[in-house]
Amino acid sequence: MITRLVRTAPPRALLLLGLLLAVLLAAPLALDRYLTSVLILVFWFAYVGQAWNIMMGFAGLLSLGHALYVGLGAYVAATLFVKLGIGPWAGLWLSAFVSVAVGAAIGWLGFRFRIEGVYFSLLTIAFAEVARIGFDHIGWTGGAAGLFLPVSAEAGAWFNLRGGPLFFYYLALMMATAAFVLCAALRASRLGYRWLAVREDAEAARALGIDVFRARMAAVLISAGLTSLGGVFYAFYYNNLFPGQVFDISRSIEMILAPIVGGVGTLFGPVLGAFILTPLGEALIAITGALGLNAPGTKAVFYGVCLMAIVILAPNGLWPALKRRLGVPEGDV
Repeated sequence: MITRLVRTAPPRALLLLGLLLAVLLAAPLALDRYLTSVLILVFWFAYVGQAWNIMMGFAGLLSLGHALYVGLGAYVAATLFVKLGIGPWAGLWLSAFVSVAVGAAIGWLGFRFRIEGVYFSLLTIAFAEVARIGFDHIGWTGGAAGLFLPVSAEAGAWFNLRGGPLFFYYLALMMATAAFVLCAALRASRLGYRWLAVREDAEAARALGIDVFRARMAAVLISAGLTSLGGVFYAFYYNNLFPGQVFDISRSIEMILAPIVGGVGTLFGPVLGAFILTPLGEALIAITGALGLNAPGTKAVFYGVCLMAIVILAPNGLWPALKRRLGVPEGDV
């Protein structure tokens, strides 16, 4: 599958991707600790943006509660590590299983009772809010006071997702690259073409014999499982979890901004959006801090302005417009 994708991909797209990877692999040699941490965030948002893009961009399912899967993945892996001593490389499997099971419940409720469009979005928000309130009151996971991961020498090995900025940098880069390759393979598969048909016209797809329920459920399950792995990374990178942060709807909005700005349904869209929004957002925080301004919500306002600009100037996202300027042929990128 991957060989066929490389063989059929536009040469300019492959060249662009190769140059980008080469620069990113060498970037930590020239960057300080802060800029490295910013790039880690860029890769993380590119990864979860690709995971969300499977639902919305490929299958046409708008989820506004995707932080649910980040929170579940983070809490399951972190709780197993803190309470039972089970490492994250083992815990991530249970994290993915729990997130997939919850995604299956959401999908079954939504598709079984024909809850579509904005109502499906509200269903995803409702599940995320229930999880936030629930984890606020679960004492075993720290409740509202939060769950803190140990950083002792005994727990500091790489197989416990412990390491310096370089370790997390290359791990995040690997995750973002793997998500890109996986999404490219999915789009070129038979399932990907079923998603495209369902996204464009579900009734017509059903008339052609496509099992719409199974196609949509597959998108939800794959997206939920991938997003939960982003949650595991989140927990062990920050070493603390608070339900009010990880499950909050603002977290979901942050996750979907990159693919929206870059281009929903494209492969480079989430990557481009993450590289634009994340550094600008961090720069805005640094500037307001340097000026001594206490302006909570500045980043949210900035993101809102960016979204309005995209809607007005490039309603399909930045990547489709940039692709035409670069002369990249129309395709799956």
